[in-house]
Amino acid sequence: MKKIKIAIAGLGRIGKIHLNNLLLIPYVEVVAATDPNKGSLKYAEEKGVISTFDIFEDMLSSSSIDAILICSPTDTHAKYVEMSAKKGIHIFCEKPLDLSLSKVSEVMDVIDRTEVKLMLGFNRRFDKEFRKVRELVKNEAVGKPHLVKITSRDPEAPPLSYIKKSGGLFLDMTIHDFDMARFIVGKEIAEVYAKGAVLIDQNIGAAGDIDTAIITLTYTDGTLAIIDNSREAAYGYDQRVEVFGSKGMVQSNNNFHDSHKLYNKQGIHAALPLHFFLDRYQDAYKAEILEFINALLDDKAMPVTGADGMQSLKIGLAAYKSLQEGRPVKISEIG
Repeated sequence: MKKIKIAIAGLGRIGKIHLNNLLLIPYVEVVAATDPNKGSLKYAEEKGVISTFDIFEDMLSSSSIDAILICSPTDTHAKYVEMSAKKGIHIFCEKPLDLSLSKVSEVMDVIDRTEVKLMLGFNRRFDKEFRKVRELVKNEAVGKPHLVKITSRDPEAPPLSYIKKSGGLFLDMTIHDFDMARFIVGKEIAEVYAKGAVLIDQNIGAAGDIDTAIITLTYTDGTLAIIDNSREAAYGYDQRVEVFGSKGMVQSNNNFHDSHKLYNKQGIHAALPLHFFLDRYQDAYKAEILEFINALLDDKAMPVTGADGMQSLKIGLAAYKSLQEGRPVKISEIG
C-alpha cells in the first residue's frame, strides 16, 4: 500500500500527540513539520521527521504532501487552511477554523472550490464512552430524548496569556460541549440562554472573560439541554454526559486512575478522575486521526466537517450575546 505523506503544522502539546499517533499507523509517512520553536522541531527530527521548517510557507513549497495536520495557534488556522487547500492538500485542523463567522465562511468557500477534504478536531466525538451514549440514543434505547446534561470542568484554569487569545470560555472550552450537544442526539440547536460568573480568578474577569457558566440549549424539536462549565475543579478533569428520555436514561461518567474502592469507618474512598484532557482523551485522539486517514484512503466524507465547526461557533457566539444581553438568543440571530 502506498503511504500517505503527512505534514504537521504546530508541535505544541496537541501537535506532539498527533505526531506520535501518526507514527503508529503503518500506511502513513510524516514527511515534514513546521513550528517557530526550534526545540519543537528537534523533537520532530528525533521522531524521524526528515524535513522541518520554522516557516509554514517554506514547508508547503518544499515538500510533497498529501495531507496536513494544523495544530498551530487559533489565529493561524484560517490562513494555513486556505494556503493548504489551494495547494490541493487535504486538511485536518484543530478547532476552531476561526473566531469570526465571516472568515470561516471565506475558508469554507475555498474548501468547496478546491474540493479538498477538511476535518475539524472535535476529539470528544471519538471517545468510546460518548460514542456508546450516541449509539444507544440513536437506537432509541432511551426513547425520545427529553433532557441532555453535559458537565465539563477543567482541573485548573489556563494562563491569562492563553485566555486573552482563545476567544474566551464559550469559544475555547464550551465549544466542545456545544459540538457534543449536537452529536450526542443528532439534533440542531435553536436557542441559547447563558449565565456566567467569575468565581475562580478575578484576573480572568479583568481580561474580559468568565470562568464559570451554565448554558441552557433548546433544540429545534423542543428537547432541552444544560451544560455546566468550570475552569477549575479541585478533584480533577470532570467530563460527564447524560441523556434522559421517554424510555429511560443513559450516562457516561468520568474515567478514573483506577477502579479501587476502600471501605472503612471513615467512609468509602476511591481514586480521583484523570487529571488532564491529554490523559482523558488519549484513545480518542488516536481514533480521531485514524478516521481522518481512513477517510482519505477510502475517499469517504470526513466524520467532522467545516459545517459542524460553523454550527458550534454560532452557538458559542449566541451564548456570548445571551450573556451580555441577559436573554435567550436564537441561533438565527447570529450571522
